[in-house]
Amino acid sequence: MPTAAPGPGPATPTTPRLLGVDFTSAPRRAKPITVAHGWIDGSRVVLDHIERCADWPAFEAVLARPGPWLGAFDFPFGLPREAVIDLGWPPTWPALVRHCEALGKAGFRAALDAHRETRPFGERYAHRATDLPARSHSPLKLVNPPVGLMFLEGAPRLLAAGVHLPGLHQGDPQRVAVEAYPGLLARRITTASYKSDERRKQTAERRATRVRIVDVLTSSPADNASDHARSLLCATATQREILIDDASGDLLDATLALLQAASAARAGAPLYGLPLAMDPLEGWIAGCAAAADQSKTMGNITP
Repeated sequence: MPTAAPGPGPATPTTPRLLGVDFTSAPRRAKPITVAHGWIDGSRVVLDHIERCADWPAFEAVLARPGPWLGAFDFPFGLPREAVIDLGWPPTWPALVRHCEALGKAGFRAALDAHRETRPFGERYAHRATDLPARSHSPLKLVNPPVGLMFLEGAPRLLAAGVHLPGLHQGDPQRVAVEAYPGLLARRITTASYKSDERRKQTAERRATRVRIVDVLTSSPADNASDHARSLLCATATQREILIDDASGDLLDATLALLQAASAARAGAPLYGLPLAMDPLEGWIAGCAAAADQSKTMGNITP
């Protein structure tokens, strides 16, 4: 799969480099972790290039690169407090992550399968406070999509890399990670499906939806009657074509996460736009409003 061509130049020294990460719990050449690189230039977010990590060492090397950088990562950083209490797991984030890592994939899967069976039908999956307003999947899900396994593979690597997770874990303040959810931004433009890993579902309709999303992201607010994009995504014509042509949506999702990284960078330390009352065990999705405020923000992207 092609990689997005470089943008107009390097990041400025006065702002952190930005990363938008579309994550997978099993990176490989056919389905790598996708990292969009960019920076803020005034009211614009510049897409510089897109990197593909086909294995864990490549992804870990991204985390280890010196800062300043701020990355938005598309996987759950925490688990629902309700489930953690029910399971008797450690109630602090670093200890919880180490405990789940020690369980291994088989032990983690068995524990979540057993926990699910103890819950009432229709409420099998507990959710974090951020999942309901974001309409994101419970981090306890193991299939369709396997976001629980994404937590299991991603969170321990963030902890081991020593990056800073606002509200969750003190780390290197020059390397900051926030949780992203590209669907949160995409739905503010359209609710139509825009991607699929299955070739038979990679339709002309989904491609047209990607065209719509890219057009909105790269149009100034004055050009967009519904003002979906307050911040202009700056991408070359070649980059736009690549984002549209990638039927899996991985490149577009990484770019949407890049915009969430920009939103967090603009909000700044100490919480980078995350709510003061966020649960330090569960974490929070960058750019997600609390339930009471969600209706006020659903019409706008705010990177």
